[in-house]
Amino acid sequence: MSEPTPPPTAEPTSGASPARPEGTAIARQSSEAPSNTAPGKRSSWLPGPAQGFGVTFATMFKKVTTEEYPEVPKQTKPRYHGRHVLNRHPDGLEKCVGCELCAWACPADAIYVEGGDNTEDARFSPGERYGAVYQINYLRCIFCGLCIEACPTRSLTMSNDFELADDDRQALIYTKEQLMAPLLPGMEQPPHPMRLGENEQDYYVRDPTAASPTQQAAEPVLEERA
Repeated sequence: MSEPTPPPTAEPTSGASPARPEGTAIARQSSEAPSNTAPGKRSSWLPGPAQGFGVTFATMFKKVTTEEYPEVPKQTKPRYHGRHVLNRHPDGLEKCVGCELCAWACPADAIYVEGGDNTEDARFSPGERYGAVYQINYLRCIFCGLCIEACPTRSLTMSNDFELADDDRQALIYTKEQLMAPLLPGMEQPPHPMRLGENEQDYYVRDPTAASPTQQAAEPVLEERA
């Protein structure tokens, strides 16, 4: 017996596209389908230009806030990030120890520090080193305050002074002499020996106005009362 022959397949006619997968045909139909979404309804019966001029006319009759600057100085917030200040200890020695952590933390590369060694004849800070060269380029500074967070001795802080505009680029690079805090009554211009203790721990760890450790041990400890 002869084996049955399979039925012939239909040949594609000329001009007809070959068969495509079912998923492809569905995707093409969905992409070519016209959008039936209706435009959003307007929230006002006024035309668009009238709504735009409505904002203008509503603002015209509001009270105008006038700041008479620079005749009247502007009051900033207490925690405003302004010009930097290099602080001093109560005896006048500098708090900066030249560690350069502020320069490393600055994302704008606006701080340049060179540390120097203290000697017994020329002492500028309680530690072994001090900031011999300190510069801040206010053309780069973004006043982010990361240098303040990085300072381990609380030497660098930010003041409320914001008037830093100048037409000379060189004048906006502040040096150590411009950044140092002024000498208050009782302070002495460094270099000079340490007045508040025998080592740097007396400056950074213990309050200089407090009693010495031997005096604190001699005082009786009072029990807490309920």
